[in-house]
Amino acid sequence: MNTHKIIKIIAFALAILGSIFALMIISGSDGMIDNILFITYAVLGLVLALVLIFVLKGLVTGDIKKTLMTVGAFLAVIFITYAMSSGTDLDLQPFNDKGLGITEATSKNVGAGLYAFYVLAFLAIGSMLFGGVKKILNK
Repeated sequence: MNTHKIIKIIAFALAILGSIFALMIISGSDGMIDNILFITYAVLGLVLALVLIFVLKGLVTGDIKKTLMTVGAFLAVIFITYAMSSGTDLDLQPFNDKGLGITEATSKNVGAGLYAFYVLAFLAIGSMLFGGVKKILNK
């Protein structure tokens, strides 16, 4: 049995387990929530470990130059959006009056995350449109 089939079976089993646990949480059994959260963290850890393993496997077997360029471009977007974010464009007093403890650094991080999301979403949508138009024109 190849690796792809094994991963599909594991993913299907985890999806079924996730559905069962979601239904248990929705049903409102309070005593089970702690146990379900523990299982959820264990499953999340397993999934993250599998993702890390296959990413590292892909790095070793794939084109490392292309991967490093993609990671570099992503980090460039993060650094540029962090530099664009000021953290001072929001009145923090109402948040601090509620006891949330929002600082300018927190505001800058949130702003940078939003800018990064916008840039990456624009690039993703643009690449999909470009690929679709290119496919249509090549027919």
